[in-house]
Amino acid sequence: MESLSHRHDLRPPLKWAGGKRWLVPQLTRAWEPHRHARLVEPFCGGLAVALGLQPEQAMLNDINPHVVNFYRWLQRGLAQLPFEHPNDNAAARYYQLRGEFNEIIASRDGQASQRAAELFYYLNRTGFNGLCRFNRKGQFNTPFGKHKTINYSEDFTIYAPVLKRWDFHIMHFRDIQLCADDFIYADPPYDVEFTQYSSEKFDWEQQVALAEWLAKHSGPVIASNQATPRILALYERLGFRYITLSAPRRISRSGDRTPAQEMLAYRNLDPALLTTTLPLALKWT
Repeated sequence: MESLSHRHDLRPPLKWAGGKRWLVPQLTRAWEPHRHARLVEPFCGGLAVALGLQPEQAMLNDINPHVVNFYRWLQRGLAQLPFEHPNDNAAARYYQLRGEFNEIIASRDGQASQRAAELFYYLNRTGFNGLCRFNRKGQFNTPFGKHKTINYSEDFTIYAPVLKRWDFHIMHFRDIQLCADDFIYADPPYDVEFTQYSSEKFDWEQQVALAEWLAKHSGPVIASNQATPRILALYERLGFRYITLSAPRRISRSGDRTPAQEMLAYRNLDPALLTTTLPLALKWT
């Protein structure tokens, strides 16, 4: 049987703008007293938090159907991808496969196909800065990325035993059916100019609706966002406490790696569980 320590070493399978692997030690402090609860992520994104916390029960949701389709195929035991991955900055091949992906997802059952899942992974690893960007027609339009080397996973089977315990969904956050003691971690698209993560924008009206929805939950809640003045004011108005942290920018649209101020807003949690400094014992390596 796979050891728990080995399962904790699982890295997110996708490159993800705004990924939260760096934040897992901070979240672990808050999660441990509630480990019996179900973890609910309305925006599971790159899956760094769920893989880091390793809950027995999880409801992992995302509005992007293609990332959820990929995870569902990992649950089924997706092993190796059926095509070679040239590591030579072959832009022509990238755009060919991007076109194939867009044709598949435009078909009736395309958003659930194995081929779409495989291509989504290839595009994620090969596209510019790992960005996941769609136009209003729902077409993937991230341009080719220039890389010295590109690392592709050769075998995904290690993920199946872990992901099989979790439920993946595609819905608006307001449609999620919550239990009173669910532990919610919400990491929405940030309050920044770029909002075209899927075919629908996540604008300020959605930011407000999310914060109000989270404020109604009776169980523990943590929300991440960029610490813009209006985001801080919004969560404070709704009765959240918050801390700010210096967040790394490993992927961005412009390639900027300057650290950004990040907010962690929380409710129904012991304030001592969230600090602006991570203990050395919890540093994520």
